[in-house]
Amino acid sequence: MFIKAIVRKPGKSLVNGLSSADLGIPNYKKALAQHAEYTKALESCGLEVVVMEEVEEYPDSTFIEDAALLTADCAIITNPGAPSRKGEIANVKTILGRYYVNIEEVSAPGTVEGGDIMMVGSHFYIGLSERTNLNGANQVITILEKYGMSGSVIELKKVLHLKTGISYLEENNLVASGEFLKKEELQSFNILEIDGDESYAANCIWVNNKVLIPKGYPKAKNTIESAGYSTIEIDVSEFQKLDGGLSCLSLRF
Repeated sequence: MFIKAIVRKPGKSLVNGLSSADLGIPNYKKALAQHAEYTKALESCGLEVVVMEEVEEYPDSTFIEDAALLTADCAIITNPGAPSRKGEIANVKTILGRYYVNIEEVSAPGTVEGGDIMMVGSHFYIGLSERTNLNGANQVITILEKYGMSGSVIELKKVLHLKTGISYLEENNLVASGEFLKKEELQSFNILEIDGDESYAANCIWVNNKVLIPKGYPKAKNTIESAGYSTIEIDVSEFQKLDGGLSCLSLRF
């Protein structure tokens, strides 16, 4: 169960964020409204949400999940693979000092972004991507083992981050789409398959027995609800324009 979340408001510079999507430029006012609704949804799941102010210097900094990995025993500050995002981590580290005694860090030449890490109990799957390299993944695994946890790597071929295509919903249920449906490392899970035309909905988040899903994906919604989950739909279409999803927008612990 989660008790807190940290989010960061999008700044007006969001329109200059990194993107491989061909969905247009985000509308700042709409993004701000969507972010507020996202925050309310987290609160409705029983979380105390800490809202950090925007940082205009870093257009992608609202995707705060990439800056850290939070576990029960330690926080791990990442080293983002995108050069323009490396400065985002400083004030995230500062605020995490309020809640964690043990704060570890990934250092160069290792790179890691939190969107490439999926927690399953005390084990963490780490995607090797354009943003997360093997050196960074191995640093994270070494830190996890220091605190009695474990980790393993999964090579990615087609998506930006690991959690672009999979989400763990507890009780051994894994939402998956695309290349992840046949990954050998994932076959022990009960896979809830998301059709290719709704693959964006594979990025969803389990929060205290509810599942937050992006709005507008009825087949995915039905698949998740048929597995016994209560869902909350949230419009994050402005963040989708920057390759961002629901999990990217918060640190939950």
